[in-house]
Amino acid sequence: MEVQFLGGAGEIGRSALLIDDRLLVDFGMDSGNPPAFPVGDVDPDAVVVSHGHLDHVGTVPALLSGDSRPPVHWTPPTYDLAMMLSRDTLDLHGGSYDCPFTQAELARLTQVSVTHGYREPFEAAGYEITFYDAGHVPGSAHVLIHDGDTRLLYTCDFHTEDQRLVAATSARPEADVVICESTYADTTRPPREEIEREFAESLRATIWEGGTVVVPAFAIGRTQEVLCLCEAYDLECYVDGMGKRITELLLHEQNRPFLRDADALRRAKGNARFVDGRDGQRERIAEQNTVIVTTSGMLHGGPAMTYVPAIRSHPANKIAMTGYQVEGTPGRDLLETGSAELDGRRMPVSAQVEQYDFSAHADRTGLFEFLESYRDSEVLVVHGDRCEAFAEELRTEGVDASAPALGESRTLE
Repeated sequence: MEVQFLGGAGEIGRSALLIDDRLLVDFGMDSGNPPAFPVGDVDPDAVVVSHGHLDHVGTVPALLSGDSRPPVHWTPPTYDLAMMLSRDTLDLHGGSYDCPFTQAELARLTQVSVTHGYREPFEAAGYEITFYDAGHVPGSAHVLIHDGDTRLLYTCDFHTEDQRLVAATSARPEADVVICESTYADTTRPPREEIEREFAESLRATIWEGGTVVVPAFAIGRTQEVLCLCEAYDLECYVDGMGKRITELLLHEQNRPFLRDADALRRAKGNARFVDGRDGQRERIAEQNTVIVTTSGMLHGGPAMTYVPAIRSHPANKIAMTGYQVEGTPGRDLLETGSAELDGRRMPVSAQVEQYDFSAHADRTGLFEFLESYRDSEVLVVHGDRCEAFAEELRTEGVDASAPALGESRTLE
């Protein structure tokens, strides 16, 4: 079995693996400015997608240009999330170099889609494929690929601790080779319950003191986690941006089995007030003594561009960041300098700014815990800022580990 690393090697973003020039696993994009796409030209017989985040699925529709019509295999939530993200990409960038596909190619994706549940083996491009729950976001999957001789496990993004939305991964299928993500290989977090309690108590304190809280949150997973927390801690909240549509999508009948507790998400949706943004509604909400959960998670744009400027001047207000802020983003700038460029203007922020690590990735402890089951397997480290350093740490623990380079091919046995 030969694997070529077309993206995600030594980096986070545009994940893509090509196996024996026949099977493509993930085909994402790095949504930076300018965006980046997987390297090389591909014409696979079949495609398998691990989960519905842009860095794993964002370029998939482009595979359907020309006469190519490879089947695309994924779980039901991953299909639904991919279609929604692709439509959003077209709305934002359609017709520009930033968008690698057209409306016609997106329409073809519905024709070649094949959905599967967890632990239900299927055939793709001559390989036996099995999905296992990765505990990252609804529908996320470890991908086990078997060619009759070699068993390759692609972990995709995964988490070893329960979240409100999805349960921790418990699957440890037998594998000869493991391609493992390493996003948080140098981070150790407190227990999630502790982070949740601190977050909820902070929000409640701000509300009691008469302030407004804006919670910038990623639309997929993070928004729903925060809504569940608000319901569990009896905090009223508004929700704005793409997170509204994602919440409704995840409650569709075909996606409910992929949630840890669909009823909890339904209650959270009922507790939240959905914002349509018409007739100055956002400005009025920003004046209320409440919690506002909104995109975008790194303050790139979206409704946060109304809410943050509206509350920034009063120290009783709060901006509670819920995820990692990439260097160069307005969110990172705000955390480091107390000001940020928002909607084209540099704005000082007097409101309190806090950050909470609600990441849906395994931390350092979780990665070592997961890989303990694969001490006798070859481990290839990807999807991280320090892949080689983590591989070196694994080698000191006696694991056969290395970090492939972008574009490199490896022969697996």
